[in-house]
This record gives sequence, structure tokens and C-alpha cells, in this order.
Amino acid sequence: MSIHRTIENNEEAGIRPSKTYQSFVAAAGGHRELNFIEKDVRNYITREVRNVSEQEDAKEFGKYLLRMKEKNPNFFFELELEEDQSIKLAFWADARSRAAFEYFGDVISFDTTYNTNRYNLVCGSFVGVNHHGQSTLLGCSLMKNEEIESFKWLFQCWLRCMGGNAPKGFLTDQCASMKRALEACMPTTVHRWCIWHIMKKIPSKLNGYKGHADIEQEMSQVIWNSHSKDSFDRNWNDFLLNFGLADNKWLSDLYEHRHIWVPIYLDHHFWAGMRSTQRSESMHSFFNKYITQNSSFIQFVKQYDNCLRSREQAERESDAADFHTVIPCATKSSIEAQFQDAYTHAKFREVQAQLRGKANCITRLKNSALGYSVYEVGEQVSSSIFNKFVVTYDSVAAKVKCQCLLFESRGILCRHALSVLSFEQVSQVSPRYILERWSKKVKRRHTHIKSSHDEPLMEPRSKRFDQLVFRSQNICEFASESEELTAILHRAYDNVIAEMESLKAKRKGTSSLSHENANLESVNELQSTPRIRTRGRPKNRLGSKLDKQITNATKKKKTRVLSEVKVMFFKFVAIEFIFLVNSLANV
Repeated sequence: MSIHRTIENNEEAGIRPSKTYQSFVAAAGGHRELNFIEKDVRNYITREVRNVSEQEDAKEFGKYLLRMKEKNPNFFFELELEEDQSIKLAFWADARSRAAFEYFGDVISFDTTYNTNRYNLVCGSFVGVNHHGQSTLLGCSLMKNEEIESFKWLFQCWLRCMGGNAPKGFLTDQCASMKRALEACMPTTVHRWCIWHIMKKIPSKLNGYKGHADIEQEMSQVIWNSHSKDSFDRNWNDFLLNFGLADNKWLSDLYEHRHIWVPIYLDHHFWAGMRSTQRSESMHSFFNKYITQNSSFIQFVKQYDNCLRSREQAERESDAADFHTVIPCATKSSIEAQFQDAYTHAKFREVQAQLRGKANCITRLKNSALGYSVYEVGEQVSSSIFNKFVVTYDSVAAKVKCQCLLFESRGILCRHALSVLSFEQVSQVSPRYILERWSKKVKRRHTHIKSSHDEPLMEPRSKRFDQLVFRSQNICEFASESEELTAILHRAYDNVIAEMESLKAKRKGTSSLSHENANLESVNELQSTPRIRTRGRPKNRLGSKLDKQITNATKKKKTRVLSEVKVMFFKFVAIEFIFLVNSLANV
């Protein structure tokens, strides 16, 4: 039973069968010490743990959603069904995710993935960024297809779940159906295409051209090093002319949609550091480690629960580190001390990286009037390359703005702006540059809510076994300290085993259950009587003592009457026989 429970627990935790078997081998001291092989472990999982029929799978999924709703009324789910009652669309989000949206729902990454279940339903996940810069799940979906109407249903459902509050920014891949659905459901939200997906396509789209490696390098330079919209347009046109790509349809389409993927067109909006859907994809890679295209709904939601719990734990650990530890300042700067006091460790490290970057910057005042100054900051990015950025500073309003838009897009003051503040001998930055979004001092409501997790439905014996093992571990640890304590525990075990065997022997064969001692657990253990096929009333029917006496008396009476009849019959036969003999003699 200990082996069975270990397999079940490991499967629940998403540990692969091969790893589970290797742990048994290591514990036993070798393969030869085990009386089973890895295939037996896999067979047990298939037969006992994952044994959910397709007919029951959807019902179990529905029961899971209802159990989660019963645990916490703020758990949200909606299902869209086909005419045959099969699942067409599904969305759910736990109470913690809904509460976290209040703080981290300003920018959302959404992506879909395949091969996560046996029904070929597409999995979609809504992912945000928390105050540590970590990914946080804000809802999950399953869809039968990726048509416009399916995405409309999903996005409207997600908005209802989050109180009707649309995010400021939304990242997706280049799916046309998603784009049209977003325009219909969230018209005020800024939509951004994942730039990583676009850059990844460059080799395959431009591979046929001569010098495609140079083309790829130059295109990257244009995309990342154009610091104004006008400069991007000029650089893009020069790029097309230099490589003879003016007629390339893919590049023409990209330029037409430049406002939803080129950084300089988007970075004046806040994106919490996101430019791609890789956060969503990292969640999907977590799923794909433990589920396959043959996985059931229940297996999928268990792994989604595991992912929720891992994200929750990572956030709790980071919160604890912020509370109990301090990252030392690298300089004597009072501005650095400001951010050290306010920001989470992860975000303070980003500020420190920008402060270190000041060493590569040269600040030059271009003009100044009435407290408003314009600076040119040159940054050495390599031995031969200097990038120039225009930074403005308003001493009256205490405002600083850099052409690179790092603060606007990521909420972190850039090294160019910090260089200007140092040049202006500013000792404290305005509170507007210390975002509550990255603060470690904010009491966030979602931190008091546990992520949803479905308790495994165990048999009563399995529950008792786990409880006993848990308690016995502490006793064994204590007893293992010395030979004397170990001997005491062995004697105790011998006594307990003898007592249990004695009790089991007394109860063997009979047991009773009444209204005084019955409970749900004991009723669950009742077994049906073995079925016996017979015709008519059983021959061994039991009656009372009186019934037996009456039956015996009746039998005796019948026997006596039968004997008398037999005697009379033989007498009659004898007389007839004598009469017949005499008649023959006379003749």
C-alpha cells in the first residue's frame, strides 16, 4: 500500500512515472530488490489513477468546478456546450486570480497551445506580471476552435469575471481572429503583437534572399535602435531599398501593422516589461511537461492547480524575502536609497542596473530656459558605437523624460534620466517615479487568499494509511536517535501488532452496525452480498423451531398413512392372486 500511495501522490504532483520508479530503485538498493518493473508502475497509473472514461471525464470536470465554487464562492467558471452537451468552450479563474487582477490586470499576455488533452481542445491562458516581475495566472480556457466568435465569447467571459475592467494593454501572437475579437470586446485596450514571434519568422521568410543573414541583422537594428517614429520610417525605407525588398509582401504587411508591434510605436504605454507572449508560453511549457494529447480534463486541471500553487509559493517566498532581508545599496546615492526602501528586491535590482549604466553615459546640456532644460545623453554601447538620447528636465514640476521611454514602458527610471538628475544634483526623485505597482509596502488583498486546489478523493483506508504514516514518521525519527529508543519502539510495535491481531481474530467472520455507531465511513465500506442464481424459493430456507416440529410431525403422519395404504394394497393383491389360482384349478 505504501508503494501505491507513493505512486498516487507523485502522479498528483506531476512527477513522471520513470522518476517515481527510479526513486523506488534507489530506496530499495537496486532493481533486483524490487518485485516489480517500471511498466508495472505505468500500468497502475493507467488502470487505477487515470482510469477516467470519456463519458465520465466531462462530468468529473463539471464536479471539479462545482467543488471549487463550493470551497470559495468567488471561484468563477462558465461553459459553452454543443447540442450533444459536449464542451465547446470553457473558462475558469480562482478567487486568488480574480483578486490579483485588481493589482496586476493592467497588462495581460494571452496565448494558446495545443496537445494538452485527448479532445484536441485549445488551451488559452491569461497571464499578468506581479510586483516582483513574476508571471501570475489570471484565468484559463479550453476552446474547440480558434474562430472569431470563440474568442469573443472567451474575452467577454473573462471581462465579466474581472468585473468588466478591461486591461490597458493586451499581448497576443499574430492571430487575425484574436485581433478582431479584441477590437470588438476591448476597444479601448492597446493591442500588441508579440515581437518575439515576428523576429523568429525572419529566417524562414527571408531565407531565399542573398545575404539573408545581413538582412536579418539590419532589420533588427532598425526595429530596436529607432528612437522616434520618424526615424523608424526613414530607417525602414532605407533598409528595403538597400536590400531590394520593396516588393516583399510579408515585410509590407508588417510595416502596415507597425503600430501594434514596433517598440517605438508602443513604448509610450505601460507594458510592465512585456514585449512578447513568452510568459504565457512558459506557463504552457510547464503544462506540457506533465500532460499529453491523451490527458483527460481532470489531469489537465490538476496540473493547472499545481501551476497556480507554484506561482503562489514563488510570490510568497519573494514577499518574505522583501520583509526579512535588505539588498545593500551599491552607491551613496540618496536616490538609490529611495528605491531600496520602496521597491521589491527584484525591481530594486533593475534600478541598480540602471544606476550602474550611468557610468557609460555622457551628459551634455543643449539648451535651458525658465527651469526647462534639454540634454543630450550619449551612451557607449560598444567600443565603437555611441547611441544618443534626448532627455528633458523640468525643475519646476520635477519632471524628467527620456527618449528611450524605459520609464513609460517598464516603470523603471532609465540610466539616461538618472544621469541628468545627477547632473542637476537632484537628491530625491519625485514620488511619481516610485510606482506603487512595484512597491513592497502595499498590502494586497489577494495575498490572503489561497489558490484553488482540489483535494484528492481518497478511499477511507487510504486516508487512514496517510495519517498513520505521517504520525509514525515523527516517532521513528525520535526513536532512531539511539539503540535503546529503537528497542523501546520495537517492543511497542510487537505489543501493538499482537493486540491488533487479537482484535481482528475476534471480529473475524462477524460484525455489526447500528444507528448508535454507524457513520459515513463505515457505510461506505459495506459490501454487496455475493449474487447467487437460483430458481424459486431456496431449498435451505430456515424456519422457527415450531415450524420444524410441525413439518416433522406432518412427515411422520404422511409416512404412517403411506405404510397403511401399502399393507392394504398388498393384501388386496394377495387375495386377487389366490382367487385367480383357484379359478385356473377348477378349469
